[in-house]
Amino acid sequence: MPIVVDIDVMLARRKMSVGELAERVGITPANLAVLKNGRAKAVRFATLAALCEALECQPGDLLRWEPE
Repeated sequence: MPIVVDIDVMLARRKMSVGELAERVGITPANLAVLKNGRAKAVRFATLAALCEALECQPGDLLRWEPE
């Protein structure tokens, strides 16, 4: 898939665990794992906004496009 999810990068930069991020965002760790591993088919803007708020970043820090 040409959209790459870089949540792991931001988690490492913020020294935050998946569990802590999931709690701050209000989603289950399982759903966060689906998103961060690139298996999600979609992401709600509300979830993206919550991720950006919790990680103090921009959407472009979490998602990027790579040509196939």
